[in-house]
Amino acid sequence: MHFLNVIAAFATFSSAQYLLGYMTEYPDCDRTTMLWDAGPDSNGTAGWSAADKQDFVGYCIAWHDCLWQHHHYEETESFPSLDKAAGRKGLMAGAVDQHATFHDGPENFKSYLTTKESRFSHVELLAIMDSFSEALHTHLKEEPQTIADLAHYNSPETPIDIMALAAQAGKKQVDMAFLFNILPVFFLNMESVQFEDGLWHGSFPPVSKPVKWIMTKGAPMWQHRRWRFASCTPDGEFKRLAV
Repeated sequence: MHFLNVIAAFATFSSAQYLLGYMTEYPDCDRTTMLWDAGPDSNGTAGWSAADKQDFVGYCIAWHDCLWQHHHYEETESFPSLDKAAGRKGLMAGAVDQHATFHDGPENFKSYLTTKESRFSHVELLAIMDSFSEALHTHLKEEPQTIADLAHYNSPETPIDIMALAAQAGKKQVDMAFLFNILPVFFLNMESVQFEDGLWHGSFPPVSKPVKWIMTKGAPMWQHRRWRFASCTPDGEFKRLAV
């Protein structure tokens, strides 16, 4: 397998995370609000508290920030570095154009949640999510093939080491706030046991075991209440949704 096809597979793997994150927000939003509005049930069991709803808001905002940070570093660091390595301009211009097609939706999503906090309306929030779902899905579905197509520009004269470029760019976006407040939403929506029969389960992320433990199990201990809305366990298996 050509190494750029491997990177494209990694991109597919990563793209699935953003979709899983989106899909956990959609039903959880609906159910959380119904439980909130219903109050105690017929058996006297309390519905969701304001703190529970605020945890969900924090989870949704973390998903937005993860998506925004990823696209920001692509456009400002990763894509320009690819152009420089290949000696060409605009190799990922199509991806940048796709970013623009759904840019406003996620921004409205975060702005709404930041303003409303635990008082959000699930009807209004779902309408915002619906407004950008198709464009986001199209982008995440098509970008891996765009990356695989970079093989046409890879040569001994213009080698494209996309892993090195991504690692270099990634170092500029990871700080303590990102590690504890945003990164868990990425790894806790990354299903690796069933995806391609577990092919990437032991190799993604491509870091040492201690670092992987920090990323997938250590960091989520902070703000742990909000991460319960995620779709997967720290070991990459699907789990039952929180609500």
